[in-house]
Amino acid sequence: MEHTHHAHAPRNDYGRLIATILLFCLLAAAGYALQHTISCFLLSWVIAYLLDPILLKIEERGLKRVYGLALLYVILGILTVFFLTIMLPAATISWNSFVRDLPNYIQKIKQASMEWENQLPDRYGSIEIEWLIEKATGNIGAAAEKTGAWAYSFGTRIFFNLFNVVLSPILVFFMLYYKQSVIDTTASWLPERRRELILEIGREVNDSIGGYLRGQVMVSIIVAVLVTVALFALDIPHSIFCGVFAGAASILPFIGVIIAILPALFFAWFKYQTVAILGQTGIAFAVIYFFEGYIIKPIVFKGAMNLNPLVTIIMVMALGETLGFWGILLALPIASAIKITWGHFVNGDFKQH
Repeated sequence: MEHTHHAHAPRNDYGRLIATILLFCLLAAAGYALQHTISCFLLSWVIAYLLDPILLKIEERGLKRVYGLALLYVILGILTVFFLTIMLPAATISWNSFVRDLPNYIQKIKQASMEWENQLPDRYGSIEIEWLIEKATGNIGAAAEKTGAWAYSFGTRIFFNLFNVVLSPILVFFMLYYKQSVIDTTASWLPERRRELILEIGREVNDSIGGYLRGQVMVSIIVAVLVTVALFALDIPHSIFCGVFAGAASILPFIGVIIAILPALFFAWFKYQTVAILGQTGIAFAVIYFFEGYIIKPIVFKGAMNLNPLVTIIMVMALGETLGFWGILLALPIASAIKITWGHFVNGDFKQH
């Protein structure tokens, strides 16, 4: 009987593997079909992760969770009113100004390319380069139309995603209020002999993900504020837009710095058209990102993530391709969760249980 059991074990393992793969495929298909719903859920989940430590601090002072949530929502309501009355109009004005000036920027690009084209034959005598410039100039009009359409569609998507913003506070409330009940119910479903190990892994993953998300939001806000102030001091157009873009780009590891500086250099060049302003902009970004990389991140993250750079890039690219913004944001937490679980597996913790 014992021999027969071991003979069928591999087949059962293969069956479980196939079932797991099919389950993941089904979840991926469902996620693609329900991407707006999942986007709302992920937004609520991230907000809940950010607010939970504050709620725990309130509970430590003896206030019940429901009252702590009420107090937290009152504070958030005041901050929301401040954002809607002061920050949002300024951001909207900056965005409208960018969309309005976009045709002028495109026209300047075409003019600069034509002037360069007239100078190239005398300087280089290269017919091939001239042909390439003509092709690029001819496509600038189409690129302008696509860029304008993207700008307006981006604004439209933000408008329609206001539904998520309205629904998210409700989901966040229930996520925070029923957090412990969900944990206890999920724990009761786990196999008893491995329950404590899985819960321990869950706590490690929770600390890693929570530390990363909270740290990344803080880093993005600090970078956005510093870039906005620096570009405003240099009198570069659309400083708020460039600051928000730089804050969002800081989510990307390694290449975020390069991407963040491009809009600022673009607007600086087309206003002043001097090498000096490009140098000043580059120095400003270098100082900000030196401050971010060597002071802010070590203090904020405190070892929340310790991943191989190659694995980081691959995860960001793969999940960004499949899930878009949420894939980029959650790539490192997912990689960290896999690393923590794999570490326990390698150490033989699962065999011991």
